[in-house]
Amino acid sequence: MRTNKMCAVLGNIQRYNALLPLTNERPLATLPVACKYRMLDFPLSSIVNANVNTVFMIFNEGETQSVFDHIGGGKEWNLDGIHNRFFIHLYQDFLKLKAQNLEYYNELIGYLEKSKSEYTVYMSSKMLCSIDLRAVLNIHQANQNEMTVVYKKVQPDNVCATDAVLTIEENGKISEVFSAKEKGDTEDQMNLCMDIYIVQTDWLINELKAGQREGATVDLQDFLRKKIHTVKSSIYEYTGYLSNIFDIPSYYKASMDMLNSKRFNSLMYSSQKIYTKLKNEVPTYYSETSEVNNSQFATGSIVEGKVEDSVVSRGAIIEKDTEVLHSIIMPSAEIRSGASIQFAILDKNVVVDAGVKIAGTKEEPVVIPKGTHVTNHILEGQTQ
Repeated sequence: MRTNKMCAVLGNIQRYNALLPLTNERPLATLPVACKYRMLDFPLSSIVNANVNTVFMIFNEGETQSVFDHIGGGKEWNLDGIHNRFFIHLYQDFLKLKAQNLEYYNELIGYLEKSKSEYTVYMSSKMLCSIDLRAVLNIHQANQNEMTVVYKKVQPDNVCATDAVLTIEENGKISEVFSAKEKGDTEDQMNLCMDIYIVQTDWLINELKAGQREGATVDLQDFLRKKIHTVKSSIYEYTGYLSNIFDIPSYYKASMDMLNSKRFNSLMYSSQKIYTKLKNEVPTYYSETSEVNNSQFATGSIVEGKVEDSVVSRGAIIEKDTEVLHSIIMPSAEIRSGASIQFAILDKNVVVDAGVKIAGTKEEPVVIPKGTHVTNHILEGQTQ
């Protein structure tokens, strides 16, 4: 009997040039959020909170190192056992099989068949949210349709041009599916498709088999979007916190949202627990010269200067007479005496020399790439 059992597919292949250079050496899925978390933690946590014990993940070639560094064996998400497991596959392998006219969805089909699950949930790592998938499953079961689509009403500035937007009738039926680029931003609110779907597993297996015979898209997310109109679909409106990450401003805004207690609590302390990689480190040290206001810190940092309205990850060093305002400081950054950082994102292992000033704007924060040693001033939204 397979009642209520779900398996999961996590898609992480979308690339956004507007997120460079932050995604030069990592996928969007491992971008840091709220000091010690990664974007991937949120869909993974939603999945394990729904008692799903197997996850099929799809990443781009060359982007898996940071994923393995973060997930390890999957212990924190209870995915390190015989029955609880995760699998990582490369999107480019699917593309190569299709180019050779071979059955490119067979690995995924095999996973779905072996899972013996009645339902499959698909999620991406682009939507920063905490969703109760059990509630979505209840709606799916009540409507007995092939697909249930999760959406949220959002402002146009929280939508990327390549996102899907839904037109929903008063009876709750989806009448149209547009790309946001086609829809434009003429409306006050849009029904953003969050690319979270629950489907019947047997139905998905049959559709994938038929799709690869017909040369359907290799991108499972796009594959499911195109099915919304062709099958009976239910809708689930998500009303919790959501940030849609697709460019530097959206990522910066989401990080700054974590300094707002209401938004932070909505994301982190709903009925859903958020799991992440554990590190046994000493607490952050605040010296007598430090001045800290409305900021978040992970463990292992040393703070001797002024930090205000900022998010600081693990192992950062902020020396005396420094000023860090409205900024995101990623792991192991070093800001030396007399430096000033405002409206900036400092990636991992960045060193800022003494007396150097970095200043962007709220709309266009300065981004300093991973491992950069900054020796000169960077001002007015310039990116080094």
